[in-house]
Amino acid sequence: MRYLALAAALAAVSGPALAQGDLRAAVAADYRANLAELFDHFHRNPELSGRETQTAARMARELRALGYEVTTGVGGTGVVAILRNGEGPTVLMRADMDGLPLEERSGLPNASRARQAGPDGTEQPVMHACGHDVHITALVGAARQMIARRANWAGTLVLIAQPAEETISGARAMIEDGLYTRFPRPDYALAFHVAAEVPAGRIEVPPTIVASSADSVTILVRGVGTHGAYPHMGVDPVLVAAQIIVSLQSMVGRDINPVEGAVISVGSIHGGVKSNIIPEQVELQLTVRSNNPEIRTRLLDGIDRVARGTALALGVSEDRLPTVTRSATETTPPTLNDAPTAAVVREAIATAMGAERLIETAPSGMGAEDFAYFVTPESGVRGVYFSVGGTSPDRLATAAGHHSPLFRIEPEPAVTAGVEAMVVGAEALFRRR
Repeated sequence: MRYLALAAALAAVSGPALAQGDLRAAVAADYRANLAELFDHFHRNPELSGRETQTAARMARELRALGYEVTTGVGGTGVVAILRNGEGPTVLMRADMDGLPLEERSGLPNASRARQAGPDGTEQPVMHACGHDVHITALVGAARQMIARRANWAGTLVLIAQPAEETISGARAMIEDGLYTRFPRPDYALAFHVAAEVPAGRIEVPPTIVASSADSVTILVRGVGTHGAYPHMGVDPVLVAAQIIVSLQSMVGRDINPVEGAVISVGSIHGGVKSNIIPEQVELQLTVRSNNPEIRTRLLDGIDRVARGTALALGVSEDRLPTVTRSATETTPPTLNDAPTAAVVREAIATAMGAERLIETAPSGMGAEDFAYFVTPESGVRGVYFSVGGTSPDRLATAAGHHSPLFRIEPEPAVTAGVEAMVVGAEALFRRR
């Protein structure tokens, strides 16, 4: 049955465009026939991190229909699909599939109205505010083209629909669930992210650094509660927490070499119940970013030092010093491209799609990506992660950023460019030994 499905899939995508070897025309035709509807479905029906059951089921159904060997439930809701095409390298293509707990206000006719219960059981709106709907749609498109063009390559293709990228936990969960032991271990791994700040259809392939490390840290600051009119009778944890926040920024500005990337941002402060009550404790939640493993360690160690030292200086007793907890799941090392492999992929894209499609931009922040877990130095997998533009040039100046309720992407140029780049990049890697 699987081979009948494979034959049907080949027939469905064959025709004049493929006979002429015209990948761009084939992808454009597939977008009109299949991918436009698929993107619309994913955009209207986003799901939260680790809860992508319906998205995973649709991905599994699409890939099985093409003839891939499909396994579901890897690392939670992850999907793994395999196509074997003779002797050669193993290449992995990955797409993340989770949405965000935001209410979409893009004004698009297919704006998400989805709601879903989060980890605490509270129902909340969900939207694709980071473009993962583009990624999984393009993965299906690339899967179809790789079958149609299998005369161009030899080896094993592994496709990954990954959960929980937004909580930077899904890639590690898939690895821990045997991704590299239960399935063929890749020689190379490819992925892309649609970029709202880049013109639609343009592509950027960084030579090395792609994304920063990320660590979620919680600081519990404890004091001695008292009446707000009698602060001298207690120890105010709000004041201690405020001073810790300021001191953490001083650490970034003065302890770290200015040419090194480093960020400590406090995203959440919780404490107290009433204006005239000094509370017992205040909780701070931080994100910590860097591009250098040594700097990452210094930042994390420094947070503990600053929190304890500040509390001591403001009168907190030894037995009530702050506790600093690092998340065991929301953590990822920097994502680094393998430079020689990135050069091969970049050259393949320039040759097949046109050098004018390539773009170079300055880093605009310190975003994180758990693709890093697929390509750790210990794994031996050489990775390439690139960006595909998603905003029409006339909208670039006013385009909303990622994770915004106003986020929107031009799907056709983003999806089709993503498919083309993944296919030509993979074919180039299959030719390497």
